[in-house]
Amino acid sequence: MVLKESESDLEAGDPAPEFELEGVDGETYSLERFADDEALLVVFTCNHCPYAQAKFDLLNELAAEYDDVSVVGINPNDAEEYPDDSFEKMRAFVDEGKIEYDAYLRDESQDVARAYGAVCTPDPFLFERDDGAFRLAYDGRLDDAPNPDDEPSRFQIREAIDAVLAGEDVDLEWQPSRGCSIKWKDD
Repeated sequence: MVLKESESDLEAGDPAPEFELEGVDGETYSLERFADDEALLVVFTCNHCPYAQAKFDLLNELAAEYDDVSVVGINPNDAEEYPDDSFEKMRAFVDEGKIEYDAYLRDESQDVARAYGAVCTPDPFLFERDDGAFRLAYDGRLDDAPNPDDEPSRFQIREAIDAVLAGEDVDLEWQPSRGCSIKWKDD
């Protein structure tokens, strides 16, 4: 496990990079699929990382709690080197109820993770819908727990989502997310 902090080049107001990825449900997903949502939370995550695992419950709660927000997990890890991140294991995590996001997608080529500038798991990006496009509203930590076993006392992602849904600017310091490094194929 290598601890990394996110370092995306996306800035507030930037459009969400496009994607077309297969979900564990057999459907193909793109940004268009979420066009009716007020906000879109894209989280680069995986099955095996303890930092990502520690946020499964929070992300599941967000997906269930907010009707106008879709929570989309994208797994970009090299599944040959990390078989726990295979498409089959992703499907098993959904079938077992460990992951209950609105969509859990596989970024086999890792192109989407690169387009977003994701470097760790979890690495969240919150977009708000603005004139039919999703624009970056927040890129930072989900909560203030620095380690997987720590209990958070503040949930920055909830504050950011609530601000977006209220039509307000997200007034949070963007602290980099922390987690395991994305397992790139060429590493």
